[in-house]
Amino acid sequence: MSARLVEKEGFAALVLRLRAEGISDIDLLTAVEQTPRSLFVPPQFTEDAYSTRTIPIECGSFVEGVDTAVRILHHLKVKPGQRVLEVGTGSGFMAAVMGRMAERVLTIDRYKTLVVNAQKRMDQLSLRNIIVRQADGSNGLQGEGTFDRILVTAAFASMPRFYTDQLVSGGSMIAPLMISDDECRMVRLTKTGSRFEREELFTVPYLPIVPRLASQL
Repeated sequence: MSARLVEKEGFAALVLRLRAEGISDIDLLTAVEQTPRSLFVPPQFTEDAYSTRTIPIECGSFVEGVDTAVRILHHLKVKPGQRVLEVGTGSGFMAAVMGRMAERVLTIDRYKTLVVNAQKRMDQLSLRNIIVRQADGSNGLQGEGTFDRILVTAAFASMPRFYTDQLVSGGSMIAPLMISDDECRMVRLTKTGSRFEREELFTVPYLPIVPRLASQL
């Protein structure tokens, strides 16, 4: 099956599945449609690009199933004019989708290989408002000001409060938390003044965050 047919049929099937979940945000779905998913998975997994399975990529990382990725972005509610921080670039798919909706996206990863490959994809898609950087996100990211939205895709044992300091009032953050040794759930924090409203969302397959930059990859 050609990449174009994979994209067309895969996206159509995805939209049907998402609508069954009550996800029909036209701006989000348009951003997903404009971001060819097959570009973000290894060539041997092209036909699985729009499946619900996790797909392995370099450095022992993976691309989450497309339903999970869009479900997360639906709950993050990125809007035009916003600044977004993503911790855990991976393939760059979610950063690319967010870049079509936000004013600016800063995405970081500890692996140089993932950063370089993600940057190539952003260049290929002419997404100039996305900054991809190698950085250690395990203790927060200082010196970058505040953000309207923060998305973390590596799991913490407890909500990483150092990131909440980088949220504007009215901003929100979504991060995966290890609820037990074998269960990880996405949690959303919404900031109002100095207070936070916490909401548990759904189970996700993310792995615990690893500190420091990767020295070899």
